[in-house]
Amino acid sequence: MKVKKKSSVQEDSVKEEKKQKGKMKIPEAKEEQQRQEEVDSDSVYDSGAENESSPSNLEDMSDGEGSDSEDYPSIRDTDSEDEESGSSGNEGDLNTSGNDGLAIDHGNEDESDSSGLHEEVEESDSSEDEVAPRNTIGAVPLEWYRDEKHIGYDITGKKIKKKEKEDKLQSFLASADDSKNWRKFSDEYNDEEVELTKEDMKTINRLLKGKAPHGEFDPYAPYVDWFKWDDSNHPLSNAPEPKRRFIPSKSESKLVKRLVLAIRKGLIKPKKDEEEEEESVYPLWGDDSNSTEKDGNHLSYIPAPKPKLPGYEESFNPPLEFIPTQEEIDAYQLMYEEDRPKFIPKRFTSMRSIPAYENAVKECFERCLDLYLCPRVRKKRINIDPESLKPKLPSRKDLKPYPVKCYLEYRGHKDAVTSVSTEVSGQWIASGSLDGTVRIWEVATGRCLKLWEIGEAVTYVTWNPNPEYSILAVSAGQDVLLLNIGFGNEEVQKKTKELLCAETPSTPDDTGESTFVSWIQDETHEGTRLRHFKTVSSVEWHRKGDYLSTVVPADILFRVLSQKSTQTFSIKLGGIAVTSIFHPVRSHFFISTKKTIRQYDLVKGKQIRKLETGLKEISSIAVHPSGDHIIVGSREGKFCWFDMDLSTKKPYLIRQWHKKDINNVSFHRLCPLFATCSDDCTVQVSYGMVYSDLNQNPLIVPLEILRGHASSGGRGVMDCKFHPRQPWLFTAGADSVIRLYCH
Repeated sequence: MKVKKKSSVQEDSVKEEKKQKGKMKIPEAKEEQQRQEEVDSDSVYDSGAENESSPSNLEDMSDGEGSDSEDYPSIRDTDSEDEESGSSGNEGDLNTSGNDGLAIDHGNEDESDSSGLHEEVEESDSSEDEVAPRNTIGAVPLEWYRDEKHIGYDITGKKIKKKEKEDKLQSFLASADDSKNWRKFSDEYNDEEVELTKEDMKTINRLLKGKAPHGEFDPYAPYVDWFKWDDSNHPLSNAPEPKRRFIPSKSESKLVKRLVLAIRKGLIKPKKDEEEEEESVYPLWGDDSNSTEKDGNHLSYIPAPKPKLPGYEESFNPPLEFIPTQEEIDAYQLMYEEDRPKFIPKRFTSMRSIPAYENAVKECFERCLDLYLCPRVRKKRINIDPESLKPKLPSRKDLKPYPVKCYLEYRGHKDAVTSVSTEVSGQWIASGSLDGTVRIWEVATGRCLKLWEIGEAVTYVTWNPNPEYSILAVSAGQDVLLLNIGFGNEEVQKKTKELLCAETPSTPDDTGESTFVSWIQDETHEGTRLRHFKTVSSVEWHRKGDYLSTVVPADILFRVLSQKSTQTFSIKLGGIAVTSIFHPVRSHFFISTKKTIRQYDLVKGKQIRKLETGLKEISSIAVHPSGDHIIVGSREGKFCWFDMDLSTKKPYLIRQWHKKDINNVSFHRLCPLFATCSDDCTVQVSYGMVYSDLNQNPLIVPLEILRGHASSGGRGVMDCKFHPRQPWLFTAGADSVIRLYCH
């Protein structure tokens, strides 16, 4: 009753609008006749029947639902106007057609009835009757009317003709001129064009944003309590809380136990979050060193090695400090091909003056070959702190004394000094040079005491280690000169002259071949000359001073000075002998070829040990005073340390402290020091402590790099020897200078 009172004002306003528009209501008689026709017609559906409601009912509906009509005034007005125009136009076409055989008056009557019916439908405010469908075919597909001239039937059962379609060009031009074209769309079902109003657009925008379609709707309205609490003495339910709410459920505990057991057995697995599938893009310029293959059925993915990135030296106009001098380029030619730099920087004024790269095809082929032959092996890396891998070395202050700086220079030779040797007492040193001279120097003062003109380039000098003899062995070409230095008392001079007296003119070797070694008395130099059949490369004394070994390219010869006899070493070496040395304690002998070192027992005449160095070419060897350790120098700048107590063929330690060839290595007789000299004009002094405990490895610590010699003809420091008693070092350089380094 309250709703009717509220809507009475609305009824009056609706009636006044109807009077202004001049609309007429359908009489009750005609309405009953229309209902009978609709029942007889087969083309009438529920949608049409709903539209034929009585005006009284329509008025009641409009009165009862006046609030809805107020919410959509614009939509209803536009729809009603379109409906009126459409219905009038279509029924006019239907009246002109004579195919149905109906009278003109009857058609006019139907037209008035249908127009009146539509007017009543427009007055309806129900949500189902807001838009009256012009086509009444129901759920019949539109494809069935594709080839027909009509589309469905109206309420009276007459055909609804299709509208003529405009030309696409004309429709495009019309849409370009029409600013509201973007709000229009075609309704294929009713065969008409519909234009959206501003209110419709606002409603669509609110729906797209997830809001309510009505603009006046408040989603945060205050809650209205429907229950009246006033004058209520009792609650809705005053029952006490049940006991089951405070006691754990047994059924739920059993279910949880079953789930836990299933998870432990692996029957239930937790679902993983579905990650978004990323597009697989190949990293053309990225680093794929850490990429892994996810597919476990194939081999693990190992990235191919990448070439080194270019630096400043590969620039066409590099800085001046990257461009090598002519001396450096000449030094590159003396190096091995593997050690030689692959690219020598050059400077060009512009990009146009750069010539084509001559090794482009070759390097491309080698690169492809490396990729093809690359061993694809996965190595497991362990995360270890690099500092923990470094050995804990003692402080350099605790390892003193050792030579540090140059104390004295011995000048007098005119060409490179090839060899130096110290006297047993350490008072004098002897030196040989390529200028064909041999000089005796006083260590303390640097005075040259004696000079011999040999006439040939001197390659090696060595002092007799026995203090009872004053003899110096000099190697020059194919001769070995045994010179009487003239130092010592009368007894020393007497023994020296008896030892150097040559009684036998020649002695054949034990092999029976036609090679001879001549013992010739040299009156010019007051000594003995041993003439060989080939050039002598090195000379070494035995610790007793009566035996001498010489190395020639084809053989090794032993000489006994007291017997004036020569003996060849008849054991096959497996290569060309480079150098040899006697064992400092036992009657053993070491012979080195270019790659191996062999140890022989001179008493038994058999090989004891063979050491594999792994170097390209051996240049020199030295034996520790204890005889259990050997150091080896090579032509590639590396040196090896062999521990004979380990009973292994491989070196205990390999280090590369020089960039060029190592010419000589030397041990100190008393101090735990050893040195290596190289053509890079440096001398590396190192600490090498050997322990008597076999379970403790030798301690090797690099101490000092001595510089001072100048390069001449691509050669640097030619020889180095320690003082027999003091921690001093003598070095012979290609710059014809002998230097003394002290602590």
